[in-house]
Amino acid sequence: MPHKDAASAVELILKYFPRAPFWPQLPKRDFREGMVAQFSENVPCLRAAADGVFLDTRDKDRELEEFYDRIIAGDTGYFKIGLEYAAGLYNFYSALRARGVKGIEFIKCHITGPFTFAAGISNKDGAALLHDEILMQAAVKALEMKALWQLNLFRQFGKKMILFIDEPYLAAFGSAFTPVNRDDVVAQLRELTSALEAPDVLIGLHCCGNTDWSMLTEVSGIDIISFDAFSFSDKFALYAPDLQKFLARGGDVCWGMVPTQDCAVFPDAGSLLEKIEGGIKNLVKKGVNEDLARNNLLLSPSCGLGTLNEAKAERIFSLLAEVSRAYQGQ
Repeated sequence: MPHKDAASAVELILKYFPRAPFWPQLPKRDFREGMVAQFSENVPCLRAAADGVFLDTRDKDRELEEFYDRIIAGDTGYFKIGLEYAAGLYNFYSALRARGVKGIEFIKCHITGPFTFAAGISNKDGAALLHDEILMQAAVKALEMKALWQLNLFRQFGKKMILFIDEPYLAAFGSAFTPVNRDDVVAQLRELTSALEAPDVLIGLHCCGNTDWSMLTEVSGIDIISFDAFSFSDKFALYAPDLQKFLARGGDVCWGMVPTQDCAVFPDAGSLLEKIEGGIKNLVKKGVNEDLARNNLLLSPSCGLGTLNEAKAERIFSLLAEVSRAYQGQ
């Protein structure tokens, strides 16, 4: 979200998303709230600076040893997200404590996915963490622990939780410049999600571009697949056979239908409902069960709002709430 004041961001969330509120990232407030820096604390060989997070492996063996000692001990507190890195998280938590959670069905948390995280961090020579197999494995474990810390923190409210893994980097999958293959993606996401699965948690994965969606349907720990439905519903439908299997096993699809990018003409609720209807009909035409397509569905903005201004962010939230009410009333 674009806010610098955490309290005003949380107020907006509780106003428009009373059934499934979330804690906001606030990158304009502090560089440490960027999607990579926010989860970098106590990850081996990572250093946060004003111009980003960089890789420093001069003391790699010692840092890895200390890191895995914490992992073996199950010390999730060591991997907490500090206040300087997530003012929105702490303000959200305080708001829930103060107001109570009546009417809330889900509490949503999130981490940056391992591929996006590792691709966004390089050493002084420009080599990304993604190319270091040992540190890549450590990054997956660190993100796992930061997710578990969040779930433990919010579990005290007694509500079901949604934990999203944000992976915009997967939009580059298949490019000649992407140094990961399908097996890598499936294996790493299986490892991560298997550690987070719990009866009170739904695990989602969001990619704001187009990707090979069949990879994600192969990861049994993923309960929700989230995509930019405003821009890519036709391409998403190409994976209809895989999506049918995913929905049939109880999966949900989150349609990012309210655009967060600039549009020549900003849509209204009616036009977005028509796009949802068209997208569902396209899936059904390609073999997806209509009841599953219509009922195993969530709605969201197409992507994050951090680069926008506060007025536009509220406009998007308001429109999403309107579309949601209209869709449920159909």
